Amino acid sequence: MTGSGTGQLAAIFGCAGIELTSDEQAFFRDTDPFGFILFARNVESPLQLRRLTNDLRDAVGRDAPILIDQEGGRVQRLRAPHWREWNPPLEMVTRSSSPLRAMWLRSRIIAHELRGVGIDANCAPCADIAVEETHPFLKSRCYGFDSDTVLQVSEAVADGLLSGGVLPVIKHLPGHGRAMSDSHLNLPTVAEPIEILRKTDFVPFRGLNDLPMAMTAHIVFSSIDENAPATQSLEMIRVIREDIGFSGLLMTDDLNMQALSGSLGTRTEAAMAAGCDIALHCKGDLDEMRAVAAACGGQSIDTRSRARAALSARRTPDPVDIEALEAELRHLMVDRGRGPMAEADV
Repeated sequence: MTGSGTGQLAAIFGCAGIELTSDEQAFFRDTDPFGFILFARNVESPLQLRRLTNDLRDAVGRDAPILIDQEGGRVQRLRAPHWREWNPPLEMVTRSSSPLRAMWLRSRIIAHELRGVGIDANCAPCADIAVEETHPFLKSRCYGFDSDTVLQVSEAVADGLLSGGVLPVIKHLPGHGRAMSDSHLNLPTVAEPIEILRKTDFVPFRGLNDLPMAMTAHIVFSSIDENAPATQSLEMIRVIREDIGFSGLLMTDDLNMQALSGSLGTRTEAAMAAGCDIALHCKGDLDEMRAVAAACGGQSIDTRSRARAALSARRTPDPVDIEALEAELRHLMVDRGRGPMAEADV
């Protein structure tokens, strides 16, 4: 492996299906990645999912963090009939009579469901500020159109997750809202001067900079570094660390996204050289994971310190009456003045 780190691999990996193969078990045992991430392809039932999360941790012999994207709306990996369905976040914020309380309740209920199947980190809050031109892949996932609203809702989301024993992962540093293309497919460019970004897009992330984990954006901010997306830009990582002040564990967005160019090894090396702590590979393809593992190497001393601090934020969930929280949330949701929303609309 390349790099100066040793020991635990500086990576988070997915797996291919609903159960681990013997080859995956051996690979995870040998490389010892920091953690794992799950997708809809890995989900069949609560019993199956609990078995899979146990097997992932058994493969590395420790209580490794297991992540998922359970935002609500178009991005939720756990779905009916076994789990609750959620409206897009922007819709819930807009339609609630008390948006901060509603999003806290929603996040606390989501945390309860995640912990029930062995998942202890959620890739949320999404602290990107929406603008009218925000690409549809992201817009409904945002919490608002101004920095104060986005920060306050993000704080409520993070607190609800933490209260339920789930680590929040802020995304997408330093701000994805101005992107007018989908970074899964293309490399977006944002041209606003850094002075404007400091007063707008950076504000929610600066207010959340004490949270344990965050994810980068595959976006070029041309006024700061016109040659590389934030994930692979030494200057942008400096902005994240010094200007925004985020001192926690910084992971890349998925390295398979087409905003990035070159081989997976090249993509990984560039992200690590720029200052990302953890390489995220989501696809669950074993050959691709081998390439990422060879490129990212073991965790640096600084990464190990940040990783320990992040995991120390995991806690036993506060006692809660989930049915009471659901009832309160339904009461807070009103449908354009016509009264409380139906349970299915929450």
